[in-house]
Amino acid sequence: MTDLSGRVAIVTGAGKSLGRAYALGLAERGAAVVVNNRRHQGESDEQTSAAQVVAAIRARGGRAVANYDEVEQAQAGENMVKAALAAFGRLDIVVANAAVPQAAAFHKTSVEDFRTIFDFGFYGTLHLLQAAWPILRENGYGRIVTTASSAGRFGNHGLTAYGAAKGAIESLTRSLAAEGAARGIKANAISPYALSQMTSAYLSGEIAERFSPEQVVPMVLWLASENCTANGEVIIAGGGHFRRGFPVETQSADGVGRNMAAVFDEIRDKAGVAYTSSNAAFDGLLKDMHLDAASARKKPN
Repeated sequence: MTDLSGRVAIVTGAGKSLGRAYALGLAERGAAVVVNNRRHQGESDEQTSAAQVVAAIRARGGRAVANYDEVEQAQAGENMVKAALAAFGRLDIVVANAAVPQAAAFHKTSVEDFRTIFDFGFYGTLHLLQAAWPILRENGYGRIVTTASSAGRFGNHGLTAYGAAKGAIESLTRSLAAEGAARGIKANAISPYALSQMTSAYLSGEIAERFSPEQVVPMVLWLASENCTANGEVIIAGGGHFRRGFPVETQSADGVGRNMAAVFDEIRDKAGVAYTSSNAAFDGLLKDMHLDAASARKKPN
């Protein structure tokens, strides 16, 4: 059982589906939670999904406060961090879950549509992480869980904006993992397959039951815990099963003076090599060229 006693978490998009399950799971393990979800027009505080999740947490003996900031607004992240500090005096865990869907082919997706998807998904994540980062660095400890998607890794018809935003989040997460390691901060991404508002049109019956949001929660709790050893990882989760996603490049082929179609045919058929960083990928290329990685790097003066 993951113990998060004394820790404080922020979860965005926590009013329903996956975000709700994350917030309840974190609270059940002892964390105090800032439950973020926007207020819809005409709702009273008690009617909001965020307040209902807070009420559920408190009914089980947990600690939580609601936050209604709209994640795409520039001040949203700062406001959530302030809420955590005001209510609980610290911040340890950030789970950036909020996003909006897209279902339109590229030729029907305007630049403004792209901006909207990025504002919610990518910038909604960025605003929170930028606000939380100084606190986590100063504390010398932090756990960040962002939300990725297979659309961001592989692309998908009708998901050009959504996939691009999720791809940017994966890259951001890996870069933060590299920057935060020396400060005790671990940043990882969860890529869920689960029944949610975005997927309800595609999952039904037994499949929908099997892919409940609760099946993703155990991995998120571990990534949010002090026991987490992962950093810069993308973990795919669904139906109680988990796998690891990472960049893969093939071994290289020498293309000097050759026809590029032949070169492509050669690299298409080569085995893939998994790399955990851009430095490792470059070192792999140097190895293919029979060059020494250490001697190839410029020495500082």
